Amino acid sequence: MIPASPDNDIVPVSGRDGGSASEGIPGGAPSRFEGPGEPTARLESLAKALAATIGWRRRGLAALFGALATLAMPPAYAVPLLLVAVPGLLWLLDGVTSRRAAFALGWWFGFSHFVFGLYWISFALLVDIDKFWWLMPVAVAGLPAVLAVFIGLVTWAVWLLPWRGLARVIAFAVIWTLVEWLRGHLLTGFPWLLVGYAWVDVTSVLQTVSVVGVYGLSVLTLLVAGLPAAFGWAEVPRRTAWAALAGGLVLFVGLAAAGSWRLAGASDAMVPNVHLRLVQANIDQGQKWAPEVREDNFHRHLALSLAAPQPPGSVAPTVVIWPETATTFFLAQDPQHRLTAATAAPSGGLLLTGAPRAALEANGNARFWNSMVAVDDAGRLAAIYDKSHLVPFGEYFPGRNLLPSWLPIATIAAGGTDFTAGPGPQTLRLPGLPPVSPLICYEVIFPGAVTDPTDRPQWLLNLTNDGWYGRSAGPLQHFAIAQTRAVEEGLPLVRAANTGVSGVVDAYGRVIARLDLGQTGFIDAALPVATPEPTLYGRYGDGSLALLLLCCTLIAGLARPVRT
Repeated sequence: MIPASPDNDIVPVSGRDGGSASEGIPGGAPSRFEGPGEPTARLESLAKALAATIGWRRRGLAALFGALATLAMPPAYAVPLLLVAVPGLLWLLDGVTSRRAAFALGWWFGFSHFVFGLYWISFALLVDIDKFWWLMPVAVAGLPAVLAVFIGLVTWAVWLLPWRGLARVIAFAVIWTLVEWLRGHLLTGFPWLLVGYAWVDVTSVLQTVSVVGVYGLSVLTLLVAGLPAAFGWAEVPRRTAWAALAGGLVLFVGLAAAGSWRLAGASDAMVPNVHLRLVQANIDQGQKWAPEVREDNFHRHLALSLAAPQPPGSVAPTVVIWPETATTFFLAQDPQHRLTAATAAPSGGLLLTGAPRAALEANGNARFWNSMVAVDDAGRLAAIYDKSHLVPFGEYFPGRNLLPSWLPIATIAAGGTDFTAGPGPQTLRLPGLPPVSPLICYEVIFPGAVTDPTDRPQWLLNLTNDGWYGRSAGPLQHFAIAQTRAVEEGLPLVRAANTGVSGVVDAYGRVIARLDLGQTGFIDAALPVATPEPTLYGRYGDGSLALLLLCCTLIAGLARPVRT
């Protein structure tokens, strides 16, 4: 062991077998430095100190690193903080001596990460706080506590593996991404705050998702972010640690260069004779469904739709697009309001709007859908799309029939009545428009599930209402996620949001037009063209991710320490 001194304050750490740190824990081997003042020596000292923490100090540090990781996500995009958060978590894991402690370490990291990253979900309760005040702790801490289980599984699995050094870094990145993928698919999935979204603001690096998707960008990001941990492990030669870090940085320089090359060859062409108007009426969620202002809200959308083109003298729109449930009337069953809505449709064009839809079954029970309807200038229905991926507890209550009716929790979702799910992603062919895949609200957050794989559209249309979440990080994160889908699929994305962010994104993730959070107005813009051929990710989906994870696992196996 290294003797403690004023310049080398090292605390002995117990290994998994009950021995000292030098017998089984990275960082416990004899020092390899000429002097205590070297930066890498300080990192090894820091790694040992972190590994030696116990109790609430360890849990508090894990929570701190989790919060730092949140700042790397949209809208802060402080990506370099991952170079602190990931090594810090790995060094804390070095001091763990049981499976339970390994899981708890990741849970505390994840709990903090999701509390700070998803705080805005609780804002939805503020719309009717008198009724749902008792659910505030559940929204603030309950969901993060559940999602943190996934991060706990990551640290538990990494701790169980006998791999050390650089092999542990690679294993951590692979296992995290696998668990991240599971989080995006199990129990309808919630793929929010994926690590790959840290790069949305760097369009050149974001092009990587056209090959391996956002999950693939996650594994590459975590791989490089974890490399500084090697400087805290004495068993990793200093030269090897520097070479690995340099290789990781070269990897991302290469990704940025490849992305820049792709962008340099990107088309700026627009679809001929298609001119969009996106309406953002900015209606407060507390007033959206109030009976006394429903007509006023409806006519507010109409007024913005009929305003003169901007800038003056520009081409008039050929299609007008309103957000999710922009009209609170059942347009498909309400001819009077449908005819009024048709006045917003340009001559020979369409109005595409979110609206609820209802139908009576033979037994007299009503069914409801969260829909997009296309209305022509004569008030005829041109198409209907029903949302397929519904929000649990927001649009339906899982297991509602199993709960007693007197429980107040049973009436939270959809005013006590569940929405019905539609058939899934569809490609609609509408007059005067290229084939389109509509996506309502959070349907856009699911990688590889935004188009009909047998019928490729030419653009994505996302209608949403983020007004529930006020001026918070949530709507900004949602827009960043939507940008990523455009790059993955090689399809332009058009987004109409009630309170923002609305915008037009081309097939390479470049924002052509944008109306920010909390603004009232409209966007007049052309529709960018799709890439001529599907992207690799658009063609094979997560198959490319599986290949990447397999390669990383093989490299980790080769990099594991050889026992002599």
